[in-house]
Amino acid sequence: MKILWPGRTRNRDIKNLQDDYIKKIDHLNRCELIETKEARGIDERNENKILDREAQGLEKHFGNDYIICLSDKGKEMSSKEFARFLEKLASHSSRAATFVVGGFLGLDKRIIQKADFLFSLSKMTFSHELIRLILLEQIYRSLTIMKGQRYAK
Repeated sequence: MKILWPGRTRNRDIKNLQDDYIKKIDHLNRCELIETKEARGIDERNENKILDREAQGLEKHFGNDYIICLSDKGKEMSSKEFARFLEKLASHSSRAATFVVGGFLGLDKRIIQKADFLFSLSKMTFSHELIRLILLEQIYRSLTIMKGQRYAK
């Protein structure tokens, strides 16, 4: 399993929690977090240029993976449904699952078009750094469900 997003998490508290979840996930399922190059030094009004530059960094890591993009237009699931989705993917596909999270502007349309699945964590809007943490928590929760382990609440 891979998780891709542009740039590093700057909020130290969120970063520490992310690191904790990556370690927990890695104990249950091999997991690689890849922080690609963030588009820096470009005026925010050049949205397409920012999205394109970040897309270039993300695409390099796709290979033949099963691409799951976080999107506000994606399918929402309960934690148990998400666990069943991951379990089905693991048992019926030889392709590695790769989760793709956009930067502060989201994902370029071409990345969305390459997705095998669009996934939404909520209809609500969250900061890109916080949604990273929420995704990691839900992956960990789903893996504990799949393995029949108790999840500390």
